[in-house]
Amino acid sequence: MVVLHGLGDSMAGYQWLPTALGLPRINYLLVNAPDPYYGGYSWFDFPGDALPGIRRSRQMLFQLLDAQRAGGFPTNQTLLFGFSQGSLMTVETGLRYPNRFAGLIGVSGFIVGVDQLLAELSPEAKNQRFLLTHGTEDPLLPFDQVKKQVLRLQQAGLSIEWHEFHKEHTIAGETELRVIRRFVSDCFSGGV
Repeated sequence: MVVLHGLGDSMAGYQWLPTALGLPRINYLLVNAPDPYYGGYSWFDFPGDALPGIRRSRQMLFQLLDAQRAGGFPTNQTLLFGFSQGSLMTVETGLRYPNRFAGLIGVSGFIVGVDQLLAELSPEAKNQRFLLTHGTEDPLLPFDQVKKQVLRLQQAGLSIEWHEFHKEHTIAGETELRVIRRFVSDCFSGGV
């Protein structure tokens, strides 16, 4: 599982995740975004024009995934997990990368340029399997806007499992982790 943090955080902010998920057969690669941001890191400019940074970070993630494949970690056995900005990068990467993932998990994220994204889907995009979650009380990324974006992707035939939680811009503890854990296990069908 490649883990992508949110704005201003770092890979250190997700060192708790492997223990919390309790899936001992999963290897984890925690990744820092490329741009310094107030003591943490950012995947793209916020606020401002996000697209150049999104494209650059997506290309960096493609290179990372290619290196993982070359190192013996095939994409079809790789999960991509992202929170907030990391969730946006998970969707961007998952729908444009030319190889199928085991699964893609986005928590409390959003999508930039839905029309362009749908016009640039990889040949594998409709074979990808997503779990996207969001909080009904999210003060940073309004729930209704994100839900509309996800609905557009679902209507385009993308396989997205959507879960709503009564939460703000966070992970809803064990309640949400249980949904993520089940999704991960389902992605490997034999369990992990």
